[in-house]
Amino acid sequence: MTATIHRLDNREPSLEPLLQLVAGDMNAVNTVILDRMQSQIPLIPELAGHLIAGGGKRMRPMLTLSSARLIGYTGTRHHRLAASVEFIHTATLLHDDVVDGSDLRRGKRTANIIWGNPASVLVGDFLFSRSFELMVEDGSLKVLKILSNASAVIAEGEVNQLTAARRVDLGEDRYLDIINAKTAALFAAACRISAVVAERPEGEELALDAYGRNLGIAFQLVDDAIDYVSDAGTMGKDAGDDFREGKMTLPVILAYARGGADDRKFWKDAIEGRRQSDADFAHAIDLVRQTRSVDDTLARARHYGQRAIDAIGGFANGKAKDAMIEAVEFAVARAY
Repeated sequence: MTATIHRLDNREPSLEPLLQLVAGDMNAVNTVILDRMQSQIPLIPELAGHLIAGGGKRMRPMLTLSSARLIGYTGTRHHRLAASVEFIHTATLLHDDVVDGSDLRRGKRTANIIWGNPASVLVGDFLFSRSFELMVEDGSLKVLKILSNASAVIAEGEVNQLTAARRVDLGEDRYLDIINAKTAALFAAACRISAVVAERPEGEELALDAYGRNLGIAFQLVDDAIDYVSDAGTMGKDAGDDFREGKMTLPVILAYARGGADDRKFWKDAIEGRRQSDADFAHAIDLVRQTRSVDDTLARARHYGQRAIDAIGGFANGKAKDAMIEAVEFAVARAY
């Protein structure tokens, strides 16, 4: 896969056009988020607010809003649904950090480190419940079906990843199944629901679904690559987290397949938890570089990014389309 995304100018891609496009709508979404994360139990808004206000890009709700702009929707139903999408995402992050034992999220201590695992799991459950309240209030069974299915698929993806952890024989197909479920499914649903509330033809629904899904895959591929080429300050999490958790991400799958006998033994020991030191991680970085595994992971990310851009090719040109294209370019460029 050698697809490359080319810009027509020399500036670095940015999320700024997307942020400017949906700024007014995001204010309405943030109002819903702040209102619905409240509870008479003080720990709930305190813990939820720690993550929700923690500097995240709000990429998924912004995609709901920008997709609505792309198709010319002028109503307000998508505001609550974008908040529902963000609650689903936030709930999965709270649960993921417990499962992974993570210490950092967006450069800050994770909620499970501050308040403990039980509180993080239960507040995650609260946010899932709030998201479903918002879906029901919208009144569309089709929207409810899309978002509830995405929630189930995300959970399946996380369980699939859990059962695949520390298995050095994990293949690329199963890896792609995992990231398609745990990351891309919500990107796809976030985009598609805008076409539903706007009552657009199914072809437009599917085009927005494809845009979100391919963007989500590209986004996760880049995330998995930068675990081996970046640092905690850049990533907002500890460098080498995936390595120490025994995750067979694509850079490792490729490096293992391309390595000699000694390299394969190292990867087997590392993924199974017997090679976890800083020196071991440094050696892992050397191996993924020597085998060009990171380069090829990023090439795949560019391929899926181009597929996302192609998916919205049939929509009218304008600020919304330009911003959504640049969002893809930004997602891929984060690794450079």
